This record gives sequence, structure tokens and C-alpha cells, in this order.
Amino acid sequence: MTGVLRGAQLARLLGHWHGLPGRRRRPDYLALADAIRGVLADGRLPLGVRMPAERELAEVLKISRTTVSAAYRDLRESGHLTSRRGAGSWATVPRGHRVDTSGLWAPAEDRDVIDLGNAVLAAPPQLVDAVRAATEDLHRYLASAGYYPAGIPELREAVADTYARRGLPTSPDQILVTNGVQHALDLVLRLLVVPGQTVLVESPTYPNALAGLSARRARIVTYGLVETGWDEELLLATLRAAKPRVAYLVPEFQNPTGHLMPAPLRAALTAAAHSTGTDLVVDESFVDLPLGPEVAAAMPPPVAAFDRRARVLSIGGMSKPYWGGLRIGWIRAPAPVVQRLAAIRVGVDMASPVLEQLIAVALLRRADEIVPSRRAELAARRDALAAALRAELPQWRFVLPSGGASLWVELDGPVSSALARAVADWGVRLAPGPRFGVDGTLERFLRLPFTLPAADLVEAVHRIAAARYDLDRAHRPSWADSTLIA
Repeated sequence: MTGVLRGAQLARLLGHWHGLPGRRRRPDYLALADAIRGVLADGRLPLGVRMPAERELAEVLKISRTTVSAAYRDLRESGHLTSRRGAGSWATVPRGHRVDTSGLWAPAEDRDVIDLGNAVLAAPPQLVDAVRAATEDLHRYLASAGYYPAGIPELREAVADTYARRGLPTSPDQILVTNGVQHALDLVLRLLVVPGQTVLVESPTYPNALAGLSARRARIVTYGLVETGWDEELLLATLRAAKPRVAYLVPEFQNPTGHLMPAPLRAALTAAAHSTGTDLVVDESFVDLPLGPEVAAAMPPPVAAFDRRARVLSIGGMSKPYWGGLRIGWIRAPAPVVQRLAAIRVGVDMASPVLEQLIAVALLRRADEIVPSRRAELAARRDALAAALRAELPQWRFVLPSGGASLWVELDGPVSSALARAVADWGVRLAPGPRFGVDGTLERFLRLPFTLPAADLVEAVHRIAAARYDLDRAHRPSWADSTLIA
């Protein structure tokens, strides 16, 4: 059980559920049921949450209780809701579906689906050789218990070297190895945030970061990014006004917008954080993915390079430049903080797998070979996706990012959630804009990763354009073979 959802909270998540294109021809109860399925399917509504009572939701939405009752009945019939008389109703996964890694719900069989829900690449060909090398090195650890709460020494040293190459001297004692970036963020939040404390995040931002903050019962305050990135005056004013305990930021090719924070703002941000008593949690997941030699040559120093008062904790990992299936991440922080994080970590999962850490070491040793090819691959796919969007959906707007793995696209109306549901029938999975914000905002936006092959991206845009055309006419394609979550 994850808690009780109030009617007002669900209303904010649903947004303009009854006013979207194509809704006029459908009964209100079906439109409401579809909208609830949408926030369930894309991960904004967690599993097991207790839904608002029918009377409460009807009052908040200003509709009849009969309409809500019919919507709940439809959700029960489709397996999205489980009810018990006198106790309430809870969100559930329909039979034959699973929870995807991005938080999206998906059918157990995903044949012929173009998945744009994840901004991750397939594994590089060098991974197999790295596994072999790691297997050969494993014998050196077999005589020990295999528990290294802070990580094996050689991986901590390899990660420290990556910071040194970026101009930030780092010792292995300042590195804690984790099971991916999300695990790193979870440990940092366990250390720094207690329930009710304020945390500042960008809007839009990484959905799983919002989920982690919600799990810690943090009070989330947002700063809205502008089309060109961060407005320095507004960001610093928000920081000084809110005085958050923690600020979570993605300065390198921000997820999902792709913006790159300039060096002067990094310096001003760390100074402001000191004055407000704020710790900066800097997510560097995409730092290895500048798209173009001129961008790589002009990369600003890490945010921690401007830190003189131990206010910056940097988190990163192997998922974006290498492979998401390799669950290796890390935290860079002052050595005493790393020791405290390691002590917390022992109560969570003891340590990361030694074999996977050795694989990470082998890959990092070949970074100069692997990473440039990944950047070239992403740049070509970004350009293919952008060209397809300009050709088929010219009314949509976006800023071509200089790095990262996705486009943040402004649509021609507040239809992101409706489009994500509609395009599922065309065999495309999308993460709608509201997943990257708080309380149902960002319906005019959509994140489109360019991590799939160019041909798949072009085909996906073709299907998205067709679904957008049909969305205005409340029409579904007759050729769809299977039904994904609506």
C-alpha cells in the first residue's frame, strides 16, 4: 500500500481530461476512465494507491457520482482497479501486463512496439570483451567475502580518474559505488532529507527523481526552465526564497530538455547554496554525451569544481554512455560524507556485485574507444528524428540539444497524455510530458528520445503523426493488431 490519493490530487494529475480533442463524442465516464488509465499506465499514479471515494471525486471534478461510479466500474472490468465493499478501491496492474523500467505499464508481450519511453542505448559491442576481462580478474576477489560497501578499490579509482580528467581532482575515498544512479540518489536522500523538508527541482525533470522525493515525503518546490535553459536571476531568487534542504539539478544535458548549464551559473549556484544552507545533488548521468567535437571541447567544469564548502554531491553512472543493464553508478562527495553513505548503504543492500564492478572497470579503460562512437551514433539519430518531426509535424517546436539523448518537444496543444494513449494503438510507447513535472502540468510537451535506430525513429514519428491526426477525430486505426494500455 503506498497511501491514499485525495480527490484534489487526482484531479490535478488528470488535468483537462474532459476537454481534450476527440472527447466530445465519448461518454464522460469513458473519458474519465481512459484518463485514469493514462496516469496509471505512465507511472504517475503508483501501484496500490487507494483511490478517492466516488462522492469525493465527483465533487472535485464537478460531475455526477453516477459518472464516477461508471468510470470505476469500467476500470474494474479492465483490471486497473480492485475494490472491496466498505473498504475502497486500489490501483492495480491488469493481468498480462508488467511494470516497465521507466515506470510505464506495458503488455507482457511487446512485439513490434517502438518503445520511446526510455532514453537509453543498446549495449556497445565491446561489452562482451569487458565481461570476459572481468571474469578473468574475478579470481582476485574470490577468497574474500565479496562485500565492498563503498565499492571495489579499482573501480573507485577509475571513477575518481574520470573526474580528474574533467579538471576536478578526486581521490578514491571520495567515491561510493552504487547500483545505478537511482540507487545513488536514494542513498543521498536517505542521508540528507527527512520528511517534510523542502527540495528544489527543475521543471521538467527526471520522473524517477520525483518518485524518490515523494517516497521520502519531501516537500517539492519547482523552478521552471525556460526555452533556452536556466534563467540565472530567477533560479537564484527561487533558491534564496525557498531555502531548500536539497536542490536536485541536472546541469549536463538536462533530462529531458538537453540544456547545458553555463560555467558562470554553476559558480553562482554553489555560492547561493552556501548562503541558503542547501546541499546540491548534481545528476551527471549525461555528462559523457556532448554531441559534436566543438561541444565536447567547450564543456564547462563540473559543478563540484566551484564548491568550496562541501555542498555538492555528484551522482553518475554507466547507464547512458554504456548500457542500462549494467547497474553501476556512483556518488562523489567529501570522504567523511562517503563514509556516512556507506554506513547507510549497509542497511539497504550491503554492496554492489563484484563482477559487474569489474565489467565497469574494463569498460572505463576503453572509454576513449567506446564513448566517441556512442556520441556519433546519437548525433546521427538526433538529426534523423529532428528531420522527421520537421517533415511530418511542422507545427511542433523544439530546440535541438547539443548533447544528451532526447528532444523536449512543444506540441500544438495540451494533448500529451491523450496522444500517448492514442499512439499506443499504433504500436508506439511514449512517456507524456506530465511525467516530467508535478501535478499534471506539462501537457503541451513530450519527451522523444533518439536512442533507437534512425529507421525506427522515422517510423515512430510517422505513426505519432497519424495518431495526432486521428486524435482530433476520435478515431482509432482499424489495422492495430493488439491493444496496449489505453
